[in-house]
Order: sequence, then structure tokens, then C-alpha cells
Amino acid sequence: MKHANQRAFMLLAVLAAVALAVAACGGGGKSGGSSGGNGGEPSESGSKASSSAASDLKPYQLKLVYEGPPQADEAKVEEALNKLLTEKINATIDIAPIDWGAWDDKMNLLIASREPADVLFTAQWNGYAKNVAKGAYLELGSLLDQYGQGIKDSLDPAFLEGSKIKGKNYGIPTNKELASAGGIVYRKDIADELGLDMSKVKTIEDLDAIYKVVKEKKPDMIPLYTTGGVFAAHYFVEFDFLGDGTIPGAILKSKDDTTVKMAEEFDEYKHALKVARDYFQKGYINKDAATTQLSSQDAYKAGNVFSTVEPMKPGKADEIANAAGLGGKLAQITLTGKTVATSETAGAMLAISSTSKDPARAMMFINLLHTDKEINNLLNFGIEGVHYTLNGDIMTPTAATPQYSPGVAWELGNQFLNHVWNTEAPDKWEQFKAFNSGAKSSPGLGFVFDGEPVKAEVGALANVIKQYQKPLETGSVDIDKVLPEYVAALKAAGVDKVIAEKQKQFDAFLAAK
Repeated sequence: MKHANQRAFMLLAVLAAVALAVAACGGGGKSGGSSGGNGGEPSESGSKASSSAASDLKPYQLKLVYEGPPQADEAKVEEALNKLLTEKINATIDIAPIDWGAWDDKMNLLIASREPADVLFTAQWNGYAKNVAKGAYLELGSLLDQYGQGIKDSLDPAFLEGSKIKGKNYGIPTNKELASAGGIVYRKDIADELGLDMSKVKTIEDLDAIYKVVKEKKPDMIPLYTTGGVFAAHYFVEFDFLGDGTIPGAILKSKDDTTVKMAEEFDEYKHALKVARDYFQKGYINKDAATTQLSSQDAYKAGNVFSTVEPMKPGKADEIANAAGLGGKLAQITLTGKTVATSETAGAMLAISSTSKDPARAMMFINLLHTDKEINNLLNFGIEGVHYTLNGDIMTPTAATPQYSPGVAWELGNQFLNHVWNTEAPDKWEQFKAFNSGAKSSPGLGFVFDGEPVKAEVGALANVIKQYQKPLETGSVDIDKVLPEYVAALKAAGVDKVIAEKQKQFDAFLAAK
């Protein structure tokens, strides 16, 4: 435990500096994730490290698996990427997205079957720590040192430090915003058409009057579409699950209490469930919310969705709108405070699969996503002149219905290299810096839970969560009946032991501060 405390203290020191940068919104240098280290621009050393001696490398096909909707022009983009990747690292690529609703099942199967892959998307909220414990991802220390210099040059050190497990990196974080908030994205054109004053929406209860009008005047439109947590989502209730959002035991980022509890014991969580249940019964929420695999992005494309609950950041609505072919028609409202926790450093990462036959090449590719603007934008937005035109750094889509628009730039590399859509604010990345200003730091900032001592219980709890969580959080079932059943099932699966272990480790971390 002595070594663990020393590591925790060192980690806290690094992340405390980030907290100060977040609160002050410092500029320049490497102050804060939003600054993108050196501004997110590729360093000369990084570019050379990733592409040196390409001719000496044997040809290799990389398989990239990320969470997002498959695209019609995927093969065209692969062909364009292959030309660049062959030149730089003598590699080609197989882009293999898994749609949102199918992600958990298909990724669990991919890992369990030991299917060959190279680069995998991961995050603290979708099983990062559990998959590390399963041996799904490679430890990246030496690979990062040898082939990831551009990553280290451009990414704030707090991202790499804050996403470690037992002092080791198993994922490379996306260079993006560091603060977190919750809110809604909605169809501004529909709100204007119906005369809705969205400026009056300050709380989730205020949405009732809005959704009532939408349901009455647009009966074929779903007022609130969701595939999951609604108002009980971790970013909305402001939970800090202390390292892995899929392992029970949380504190509130917005408060100073360090008592670890089940999420289901918090009044804030119970209130979120009640509002969701009320809205579901009123017909505001899609009836298949607990089972659908249709992403909100695809639902927006269908044209019958008024709003969705989303994690907020500057330009969130514009990003969704452009991916869904609704440029300029969506707007956003933030309904929570701004917080920052260790989880934000691991909120979107790329890991190297332990089944990769060339981990070095996989790290070279991730390094390019952090340093090479052409490759980064090609993967994220498609081919210039085919999927968009470019004026300076401003993109204009070439078609009303995009044939390549994954909408997952926040998953893939360095967002500060991204072009900006013509419907987005030209100063989007400056807004990211301002967004981090004044964020409340979680008491758990710097702490990462080690689930190894309770891995059997964590596995059993995952099955219980899968059965109960979505129906409850989408408002699809009777809370008074099902919530007690859920809690009883969690306790039978060992949740109290997991909470106790998490509290023990967290107390040791706090004592070492």
C-alpha cells in the first residue's frame, strides 16, 4: 500500500496542477487539456518518430475498432487513408466501427473470442478497467516512449497520468475538453416553428412544458429520444465512479463528501429516475428506449426526434447536426454545473489490443492521429472535395445527406487538429479553453480504483447491471417495484464488498494527499 500511496500522491500532484489550470483557464504551454499541450499541433519529433524508416517496415494491415455508426463511403476513405499510411508507416487500414447500441455485446465478444484487432476505442464509462483486468489491452509504456513521442509532445501530461491503472497506461486519451457537464440537444427549427421559449429551460422539470407542446402539435415526433441513462447518466447526476463508470460505488463530483455509496442510494439519482419515469408514462420518451440499438444520431437523421440528453461541451449540437445531416438545425442547453474528475482524463481513449500482431505499428498509427492533420481529418470527416470542401480550416459538406460523417472525432486522436464545420463557431477550440474555466474539481481527482481484489464480484455485478439499469434509467419500468429488486440483486452479487474495497482504497488515497 505504501507504493500505491506514493503513486497516488504523485498522480494527485499532476492532476492538481490541471485543476488549477481548469479553474484559471490558463493559456499557452501545456496548461490544461483544452490547450492541447502545444496547441495540439504536431511536433516535428512526433511526425518523424511515427513515420521514420517506413520503407524498412513490412506491409501490415491495421484493424481499427471504434464505437460509432458504419458509413456508406467507408471503403473510399480506407483507400485514401491507405495511400497516406503506406507512405508514412507502410500500413493499410480496416476501419471497423460498431454501432452504439451493439457496442457492449460485440466488444465483449471480440475480447472473449480473442479476435485479432489492433486499435480499440475504450473509456472509463464502458469497461476500461474491467477490460484491462481481462488482459484485453497491452500495457503501453515502452511503445509510447518509442513510437509515441508526438502524443507526449501534444497531449497534456495529466491525461496520460490520470488514465493510468496501477501506474501503467493501457490507453491513449483523446486530446479534447477536460471539463464535464450535462444537458440537452434539441431541434431549434422545430422549437421556433412551435413558438417554444427554450431560454426558460433551466432544470429537467422545465422540459415537461416543452415536451407537452411537442407531443400535442407534432404527434409523430419523439420529444426525448434515448438509448440509455437519460437524466441518471453519470455526467448529468455528476457522479464520480472513481476510475471506471461500470463498477458500482460513486461520490458526487460537485460536493465534498468522500463517502462512497451505491448510485442508487443518492437522492439525486432517485430524483432523476422519477422524472424519467414521469416523462416515459406521458409518452415523451421513445417506448423502446431500454432495448433499441438505433443511435441518437441515426434517430435524428430519421427526422422524428426533437431532443436528446447529451454530455455537454462547446459545439456539441453542431457536431451532432453535421453528422446527422441537420447542419444549423440543432441547439443545446447546459443544465448542470461544470466538473472535472479523473474519469474525464479517461473519457475517450484508444487502446492496443493484446491480439495485435504488430503493436508497434498500432502505436505509430495512434501517434499519427495525434500529430498528422491530414490523416486525422481524413479519418474523422472523409475526403476533401468528395465529402466536404475546405476554405482555410472551415469545412462545408458537399451533400445534404453525408455519405461519410461518423461524428466521433472525440474518440479519435487529437481534436485540436480537426477542421471546423461551416455551421460551427470558427473559434470552437478557443471556446473549449473557456469551457474548462471554473470547473469544480471532484474530491476524487487523481484516484483510480483497482478492481483486482474484487474482480469476481465486479463480473457478477455486470450481469445484474445489464438486466436492470437501462429499464430503470429510461423510465421504462415501475421504480417503486423494480428499484428495490435491483438493489437486492446488486447486494446478492457482492456490491457491498466492492463498495468497501473502493472506500478503503479511496481513504488511503485521501490520507496520502
